[in-house]
Amino acid sequence: MDQHSSEIVDYYTQRYREDQRLTARPQARLEWIRTTQLLRDLLPGPGARVLDIGGGTGEYARALVASGYQVRLVDLVPSHVAQARDGHPPVEAQVGDARALPDADGGYDAALLLGPLYHLVRRADRLQALREAVRVTRPGGLVVAAVISRFAGPLDFAATGRLDERLLDEARALLSDGVNDPRIGFTHAYFHRVEEITDECAAVGLTDVVVHGVEGPAWTAAEAAANGPAQDVVFAAALDLARLYSSEPALISSSAHLLAVGRVPAR
Repeated sequence: MDQHSSEIVDYYTQRYREDQRLTARPQARLEWIRTTQLLRDLLPGPGARVLDIGGGTGEYARALVASGYQVRLVDLVPSHVAQARDGHPPVEAQVGDARALPDADGGYDAALLLGPLYHLVRRADRLQALREAVRVTRPGGLVVAAVISRFAGPLDFAATGRLDERLLDEARALLSDGVNDPRIGFTHAYFHRVEEITDECAAVGLTDVVVHGVEGPAWTAAEAAANGPAQDVVFAAALDLARLYSSEPALISSSAHLLAVGRVPAR
């Protein structure tokens, strides 16, 4: 394991509770609801074989298992794998790197990359992870990949009253390089533009690529309204707009997360 990967494992083992992430904030709840809805709409029907690459503690995998899918999870963090195995329902899970999967060619109807790409700062590593997802997916199957929008951090800081001069300078830097500075929060990460994830999917041979904005353009309003008298009304409106504008090109990048879906071509 290289130093970069070791630091990510340390972050999720010692500093961050991934199993609590999707219930913590309005943005996270929108991410959970819309991602599960999109998976339901996009994936083949129950019974399909799904590889959840970088699936964390198994929240999405468990939801799929409960719906009748055959799911296997691979994650870099040993404690995540243990939690996935011990959850209800339990998920078949193994420690592994998205760039070198332990699975045979073409064994799955769909592969999910709902976390690894934004922890791979180098484009070559992201392409390798995508190639591995393509390799383990049958021809005609789907690869579904999540990335963090280039603008997510600054929009979040503004919505929650934290955008000071230092963070505004970081927002300017992100416009050109997309690389997160771990000193201001999170860990090593790369934040995408829509055209970048589209290009990366095309570079590994995926076809019919569509990018969805997960949380929609009003997630910052839900964050700003959190704990206020109108929080439920604003959250419901944000969810409605996330559904309505899911693949509207002019608004995709305003979401905190982008979800790219592409089809594996014939060999």
